[in-house]
Amino acid sequence: MNPMIFTPELKKRADQISANYPVQRAAALPVMRLIQETYGAISGEAELEIAEYFQIPPADVRELMTFYTLFYSKPKGKCHIQVCRTLSCNLLGAQKLIKYLEEKLKIKVGETTSDGQFSLDQVECLGACEIAPMAQVNKDYLGPLTKEKLDQILSLNYAGKIQV
Repeated sequence: MNPMIFTPELKKRADQISANYPVQRAAALPVMRLIQETYGAISGEAELEIAEYFQIPPADVRELMTFYTLFYSKPKGKCHIQVCRTLSCNLLGAQKLIKYLEEKLKIKVGETTSDGQFSLDQVECLGACEIAPMAQVNKDYLGPLTKEKLDQILSLNYAGKIQV
């Protein structure tokens, strides 16, 4: 194990998580979450270390990385905006709101602003159709979204008044 990724403390925590599962590899998702929370993202090197830790092919870790939108290989901005793009949200204007955010932040979906403040992503259903169109901003579900509500989210975050 590379001590740069699986430090003794991180390995101890991963072992504690894995102990809760009858099959060790079943703990891959929570251990990956732990690594991402520790380092801000899961690098290619970290993927290899995860595969080694669970004694699985690196391709299995890559599949998890690309299947689940909650994992990313580059750190996201302090304010990570994930707009739902599935049916209910799309019918109620999610694509227009995504375009609005791209113009306002001067980034495209999948990018982070140069100051590291905002990241913008589209995701599959977040399971909150009752507040469509909606987004997950960091850990909070917000909606129904309008341009005005998005402006408020952006200005409050820039001003440092709230942590969303």
